[in-house]
Amino acid sequence: MTQTAPRSKKPLLIGGIALVAVAAGAVMFVLPAETGWDPTGVGKALGLVEIADPVNEEQQRGMARMERETVLELSDAAPAAQPGATDVWEYELPPFEGIEFKYTIPQGGKMAFNWQGSAPLHYDMHGHPFDGGTEMTESYGVSEAQAMQGIYTAPFTGIHGWYWQNRSLDTVTLRLEASGAMTTSTLFTSMGEVDRPLEGVENTVEGSAAGHQMQQPDSAAE
Repeated sequence: MTQTAPRSKKPLLIGGIALVAVAAGAVMFVLPAETGWDPTGVGKALGLVEIADPVNEEQQRGMARMERETVLELSDAAPAAQPGATDVWEYELPPFEGIEFKYTIPQGGKMAFNWQGSAPLHYDMHGHPFDGGTEMTESYGVSEAQAMQGIYTAPFTGIHGWYWQNRSLDTVTLRLEASGAMTTSTLFTSMGEVDRPLEGVENTVEGSAAGHQMQQPDSAAE
């Protein structure tokens, strides 16, 4: 009777080690560079997170603006309501998906806002002027937080708000409350642009942010 020699377990072991190495490499190097998600801290140490979150011209313009005038006043608690429109919006953000929400606000108009996520979100708060196109976009904050509240004063007539990205493996519920000089709102999603009128607002601001599109999920700022 012929006996079959036992098969070596080395190929399985080598394959398992290779699979673990690939997964570890993705977590340590690929995800921080492409999404900014850095669970191990290696991406930050190696500067890979900056690839996903680069300092750009929009941020530089926004920072320069805030040195000259009051644009964004953050607070530890939800601010008192501003006169004008009131709005509440909720959204379920799937893993690694992004959404952009903008209010149309005239120059000098104030907006009190308070947004919260069921988990931390990457955000970019910025504005697009009706005059000047995307070359004049200004960003006033790019970071990660679970909540943000304060008073925003529009430095120019245009669309103003946030881009949020869920950089986790779980769905995050986002809730926004706002009041003030907003005249309408617009959603920018991967499926396209959706106008969202505000209740009780009769006077709208005419104009459009020429060339504006939702920022891509793997970029840090528009």
